Amino acid sequence: MNNNINKEYLKMFEQLIKEQLERAERLKTGSEFTDYTSASKIVVGIIPGDGIGPVIMNETVKVLNVLLTDEIKSGRIELRPIEGLTLENRVAKGETVPSDVLAAIKGCDVLLKGPTTTPDKNSGLPNLESANVTLRKELDLFANVRPVSIPELGIDWTFYRENTEGEYSLGSKGIVISDDLSVDFKVTTMAGTERIARAAFEFAKANGKTRVSIVTKANIMKKTDGKFLDLCYNTAKDYPGIKTDDWYVDIMAANLVNEDIRAGFQVFVLPNLYGDIITDEAAQIQGGVGTAGSANVGAKYAMFEAIHGSAPRMVADGIADKANPASIMKAAVMLLRHIGMTEKADKLDIAVNTAANALNMSGTADGNSAREFSEIVLKSI
Repeated sequence: MNNNINKEYLKMFEQLIKEQLERAERLKTGSEFTDYTSASKIVVGIIPGDGIGPVIMNETVKVLNVLLTDEIKSGRIELRPIEGLTLENRVAKGETVPSDVLAAIKGCDVLLKGPTTTPDKNSGLPNLESANVTLRKELDLFANVRPVSIPELGIDWTFYRENTEGEYSLGSKGIVISDDLSVDFKVTTMAGTERIARAAFEFAKANGKTRVSIVTKANIMKKTDGKFLDLCYNTAKDYPGIKTDDWYVDIMAANLVNEDIRAGFQVFVLPNLYGDIITDEAAQIQGGVGTAGSANVGAKYAMFEAIHGSAPRMVADGIADKANPASIMKAAVMLLRHIGMTEKADKLDIAVNTAANALNMSGTADGNSAREFSEIVLKSI
C-alpha cells in the first residue's frame, strides 16, 4: 500500500478523533432535566415506524385516547402524529432521519415510537444508519432504560444501557482499508459514562434498590471498558448504601439463566452494545422481546419504544395484524410514568398484563390479533 493511501486513512481517522474530542467537551456542560409535573402542556409525538409498527401503534393510540380523554380535552396532553420516519421516505430522501421529520420530532416533548427498519448489506438499499441510533445522538438520549419483571420467579431487573457511545457511536463510520482489512471504532468518554452511572445509581436510590451490577468486558477492552468500569465504581462512592459489583458480559449472559443466583440482581449499568444484547436476553426470559418496552431518556427529550424490530417477515406473510402490541403499550406505561402520570401508568400496566394472560399472541396465523389485544385492554381500563 502506497504512502498516499496511508495518509488518506490517517486523515479520516484524525477527523473522527477530532469530532469525538469536540463531543466530549460538549458533554461536560450538562443540562437540567425537564420537570413535566409543572408543564402546562406536554406534546407526545406518535411515530408509527415500519413493518408491524403502524399496526401496534394504531392499537396503542386507541388505548391512550381513552385513558387520557380528560387530559387531551383540556389541552394538557397532545398526541401529535409524526409522519415520514418510514423506510420508503428515508430511502427516497437519502437520510436516516429526514430533516423535516427531525424538526417535527424536536417540536415534541416526549416520543412514542414504533420499530423502524435498518437496511442490511443484502437488502440492495442505501447503507442508512439505524434511525434509533441517529435519534439517540440527535436528541442526546443517553440512557436506555429497560425493565424486566417476572414476579413468580423473583425477578425484578432494571437495565441502564449507555445509549450514545460504545460501538454504536461510530457504527456507520468504520473504514474499509482494503479487501483484507476493515476497522470499526468504540468510543468511551468520561462525561458520557459518569452520567449513565449516576442515572443508574439515582434510580436505585430512589426506588429502594440495594444493588447495582456493572457489566463490561474490561479484561479485554482495557481502555474503553476499563474506563467505563473505573468511572462507575468512582460514582458508586457517592452511594455507600448500595452494594456495587461487576461482571464480564459473557458471564452475565450465563447468570441471567442461572436460577440459583439471578433473582439477586436488581439494577444493571452497561455500555451500549452489551446492553443491547443482554436486555434482549432478559426480555426473552420474560416472555419474548414482544413483551418489553424501553425508554431512551435525555435531559430535554425522552423516547419510548418497543425493543423488537419491524418484523418484515410478518408483513410479507400477510399476518401483520397478528403482531403483539404489548411491547409498545409497555413503552407507553413507561412514558406515562416519566411525565408523572403514575396512576394512569399503573392502570395501563395492569390492563396490558390482563390481555397478555388472556390471549395467544404468538405472531402466527392462528394467534390472536393486535385489535383483540387492545379490546381487552380497553375493557380493563
